[in-house]
Amino acid sequence: MCHPSWGRALAEAQRLSDLARLRRVRDRIDREYARPLDVEALARGANMSAGHLSRQFRQAYGESPYSYLMTRRIERAMALLRRGDLSVTEVCFAVGCSSLGTFSTRFTELVGMPPSAYRRRATGAAAGMPLCVAKQVTRPVRNREAPVVEPLLA
Repeated sequence: MCHPSWGRALAEAQRLSDLARLRRVRDRIDREYARPLDVEALARGANMSAGHLSRQFRQAYGESPYSYLMTRRIERAMALLRRGDLSVTEVCFAVGCSSLGTFSTRFTELVGMPPSAYRRRATGAAAGMPLCVAKQVTRPVRNREAPVVEPLLA
C-alpha cells in the first residue's frame, strides 16, 4: 500500500514536468513565431494532445497558445511597421501570418488601430528612441480582448 505523501509527491513531480513542457512550448513560440505553427504541431512537440496543451497553457499563462503566438507576431509586426520600409502585406507574411484579413483583425484588436493606420502614425515616431524603450512603449495592450483569467498557481 502506498503512503499518501507519495501520491502528492508524484502529482507535484508531474505538475513540474508539465510546467517545464509548457515553458518549452512558450519558448518555441517566441523563437519560431514567423514559422507555420499551430496548436497541433506545438502539442506534438510537447508530447501532449492539443486539447490538453491548450488547457494547461491557459491555466499557466492566462491565454491560449494561439493567442500567445498571435501576440508575439503582432509585437514583431509593430516593429516592422515602425521601420516603414515594408508594406502591411509584406509585414503580414514576414511575421508568419498567412491571411491578411486575420492579421489585420488581430492587429486591430491588440493595438487599437488597423496596421495601415499604425504604420502611418508610427513611422518615425520612435526615431532617436533606444530600441529597448521603443519596444516597451509600443507593446500591444489587450484592450479589446476578453479579460485574461489569472493563472492558477496552486
